Amino acid sequence: MDVRTPGEFRNGHLKNAMNIDWNAGDFSEKAKALDKDRPVFVYCMSGPRSTAAAVKLQEMGFRHVCEMQGGMMKWRNANLPEIKVPSYAGMSLDNYNEMLKSDIPVLVDFYAEWCAPCKKMEPYLKKMATEMPDKVQIVRINADENTELCKALNVSARPVLKLYKNGKVVWENLGFMPEKQVKSRNTIPL
Repeated sequence: MDVRTPGEFRNGHLKNAMNIDWNAGDFSEKAKALDKDRPVFVYCMSGPRSTAAAVKLQEMGFRHVCEMQGGMMKWRNANLPEIKVPSYAGMSLDNYNEMLKSDIPVLVDFYAEWCAPCKKMEPYLKKMATEMPDKVQIVRINADENTELCKALNVSARPVLKLYKNGKVVWENLGFMPEKQVKSRNTIPL
């Protein structure tokens, strides 16, 4: 059972997986249609949704619930097979490196639509892009639509910030970071 959004599911899922979106509001209703005596293997992108779904399924009386630790991110990083319908080409590594050729620092935000910390950071990153275009170029990359690029750059969690100067990473951060902390970095000249 893939508990991610339908868009995430289309971008790549395990063979024979059934998509029941944890966040859709009808998760329990759809899960009721399944046989509670058969084992259920649950996964999401990184773990939080599948953990919550596994608890809910157990509360609903499912006897054998197994959660895939690390989710699709860990699966993809291990180069294991997945089904894509359709496949997103995304940004190539060459396009990415070309984008880094800039006279000003480039701050890249790898985000996902399903990621709560990413959603919290989005407004201030967009505001910074508008307010400081001469000091830092901010690029937001949807990691779910750019899985090959993320694999090439070893981006295996969300959100990830990478600050580049002259094409080289000078600072990076994994996880939520408040606006003040991002702006206080010595690497972004304010």
